Amino acid sequence: VQLQASGGGLVQAGGSLRLSCAASGRPFRTYAMGWFRQAPGKEREFVAAISWYGGSTYYADSVKGRFTISRDSAKNTVYLQMNSLKPEDTAVYYCAASIIEPLSDYLSPKAYEYDYWGQGTQVTVSS
Repeated sequence: VQLQASGGGLVQAGGSLRLSCAASGRPFRTYAMGWFRQAPGKEREFVAAISWYGGSTYYADSVKGRFTISRDSAKNTVYLQMNSLKPEDTAVYYCAASIIEPLSDYLSPKAYEYDYWGQGTQVTVSS
């Protein structure tokens, strides 16, 4: 699986960005997708995940109500819509794919349970 993340940039606090992650190399339905982020000097942390068919989602408490994860199976793409951005959201954002059992709804916040990773896209929120 190859993952290509895009959409990062510089935005003022309170603004919005939408990240995209295009996937290729394996049927899109065979993996759950997640977004993680890593700020300078900090460990990588879970942001959001979505099941293979998009019916189940899971968010970190820090982004719940502000971020929305979605996926478009026709485009093999997962999105992260980020609203009401805060300076503490500044980080490199990574998309990741977790190969799942057929029809599984399992979603994990643990980075080690994801099998493939994109290259990361920088999000900077100014105060």
